[in-house]
Amino acid sequence: MQKLTATAVKQAKPKIKAYSLSDGGWLYLFVKPNGTKAWRFNYRFSGKQKTLAIGVYPDISLKAARDKHKEARENLANGIDPNSAKQAQKAAHQDALANSFEVIALEWLQKRGAKSEGGDKRLNRLLQKDLFPFIGKRSIAEITSPDLLKTLRRIESRGAVDTAHRAKQIAAMVFRYAVATGRAERDPSVDLKGALAQPTKTHFKAITEPNEVAPLMVAIRNYQGSPAVMAALKLSPLLFCRPGELRHLEWKEVKFKQTRIELPAEKMKIGEPHIIPLATQAIEILKELHLITGRGKYVFPSARGASRPLSDNGVRTALRTLDYTNEQISPHGFRAMARTILDEVLNFPLDWIEHQLAHAVRDPNGRAYNRTKHLSQRQQMMQTWADYLDGLASGNNNVVPFRSSVNE
Repeated sequence: MQKLTATAVKQAKPKIKAYSLSDGGWLYLFVKPNGTKAWRFNYRFSGKQKTLAIGVYPDISLKAARDKHKEARENLANGIDPNSAKQAQKAAHQDALANSFEVIALEWLQKRGAKSEGGDKRLNRLLQKDLFPFIGKRSIAEITSPDLLKTLRRIESRGAVDTAHRAKQIAAMVFRYAVATGRAERDPSVDLKGALAQPTKTHFKAITEPNEVAPLMVAIRNYQGSPAVMAALKLSPLLFCRPGELRHLEWKEVKFKQTRIELPAEKMKIGEPHIIPLATQAIEILKELHLITGRGKYVFPSARGASRPLSDNGVRTALRTLDYTNEQISPHGFRAMARTILDEVLNFPLDWIEHQLAHAVRDPNGRAYNRTKHLSQRQQMMQTWADYLDGLASGNNNVVPFRSSVNE
């Protein structure tokens, strides 16, 4: 029997009645009066005549139809009903879609809940741009370490090394969620340690010399702006927390009676809860601001609406207004300022400072960060720091360094 050609398949025209064009081996093209062309395969299984619908032309080409026909005949030779095999493949495909990386990532996002507007936007953008297009439709259980590495190196190849590392962290959280919910056996990201280029460490600009800090404190004290920005600017050196932690501070986290701020783990870079003891100066600033923004969620609401936190440019723009450039100091630079002066000028123990900075450090015995460690001493340190900054601003600094006061 003469085989079909691609041209013959293409040129097959509809007739008043449906008809078939055979390709041999019971594979044929079924042409309907409405012009639809469908590939079919007739076969016998367990003594019964059956038909396998292979697909519609031109979605399924002549070559593809022959490949599927060959696969069906091999199934028959192995005692497998081609229709049952097709249904099993369809079920497996649907299962893969239901347990795809994208589906599980979106489910994880929903369980995780909203954290911060800016952070959530960046997270969604990373998933949509850098992960979903390449592994989103894949069954999460079938994604291997090389698959993930290939995806991450696409990001790395455009020079976005930090983004590649962030994407690896996010993928790891999705894989761990899949393992916890029984849809994956393991997290393949654990095999990629050292596989990506290391990001260049950013050194945030900071002022660390007391004679330079003094005019900065005077300028901050005299700054005029919106109440939220004025308070955020004044509290930045006093609290020296990360700028994002300050901007997203909520009133429920400010404990006036306990004279401290309690930040939950999900807001912290180290993933652990953190306590910021409040000096009397900080409490005064917060109480004044509470009269204005205390009815809302955020301590420092956005000028565009109380449901949003202060923009990440709020404190930065205030510093520029005071004629301090990016090359002189950034909002993050207050952390370096505090660390340097508390250590080198005020002589506080480095362990206290590192705990207050919420750095993921371990003590000599290998114990990890503990939010309550040295808490009473850190309270003393924060008050001394606030008094020191006040003294610099007033030109009358009589604060005694910590170790000097102990040794005398």
